Amino acid sequence: MGGARPGRYGEHDHEHYERPRRRTRPRTKERPTYDDAVEATVVTVDRGRFTLLVDGTTVTAMKARPLGRKGVVVGDRVRVVGDTSGAEGSLARIVEVAERRTVLRRTADDDDPVERVVVANADQLVIVTALADPEPRPRLIDRALVAAYDAGMKPLLCLTKADLADPETLLATYRSLGVPWLVTRKGGDLGELRSALHGRTSVLVGHSGVGKSTLVNALVPDADREIGHVNAVTGRGRHTSTSALMLALPGSPAGSPHPAGWIVDTPGIRSFGLAHVRPEDLIEAFPDLDEMTEDCPRGCTHGDDEPECGLDAAVASGEAERDRVDSFRRLLAARSEPSY
Repeated sequence: MGGARPGRYGEHDHEHYERPRRRTRPRTKERPTYDDAVEATVVTVDRGRFTLLVDGTTVTAMKARPLGRKGVVVGDRVRVVGDTSGAEGSLARIVEVAERRTVLRRTADDDDPVERVVVANADQLVIVTALADPEPRPRLIDRALVAAYDAGMKPLLCLTKADLADPETLLATYRSLGVPWLVTRKGGDLGELRSALHGRTSVLVGHSGVGKSTLVNALVPDADREIGHVNAVTGRGRHTSTSALMLALPGSPAGSPHPAGWIVDTPGIRSFGLAHVRPEDLIEAFPDLDEMTEDCPRGCTHGDDEPECGLDAAVASGEAERDRVDSFRRLLAARSEPSY
């Protein structure tokens, strides 16, 4: 009682002695230079494995540990080391990811702050929409347009199944925004679409059943993307593409090592969250409207309920068209409306 508490072990017990420490290599700030790394493009991602193109050869790779949690997505330009022969069972390592020119992002929903990069380094977003069967969803189109403008990508509205409905009703909604568009029909010629895709890296998005996979199979005959059908009761299609896939477009000039362009087929989407998009970034996609907001009060969102927005003054003076301002504000409002 009151004395020092005896230790757990006596001095002759072997547990008393200090255990040998694990030998570890000293840390160093030096990093490998990867002088032997080769450049590649990520064409698809599947459960931690990446399919790359290295000088036209298909290579399977994994992400090197030093990259940590850095994401690698379809369209990324990367540097790889290891076995890049493409032989069965071979595995290379991605050691560097180049700076991205563009990033197409979305959040799972508007109350989810976590951004998900869909595709990197694309320059055109093709929004595939059926004119009927299933019916068009303007809200989803608006959200895809916002995502394109935010990413610095050119939007293109591709209307399918024109043999079932007149496209004019839908086009009237987007004509004032200057969104380029084209129309396709079952069994029709795709020459106009091929021209719009030529020389670009284009991402195709659209909800299930709109004919996106049918277009991909027609553009790239060996793509073999599964085609779904629309449910007659719900009017919705089932998801057929389960992962984003980057495909080379045929039709390059003879002897050219480069494809005529690239398309990225994405899974059918049910929502397009836009929590990451800010009003000031969106209006920059419309330089003429952006210029009219120079005298807006600090913090103006340029929405319908702003009391002193420069857009209203521009409409009142005849400097801006009412339809164009209304269309922009519809896109602005799409950021906070339900994402489906």
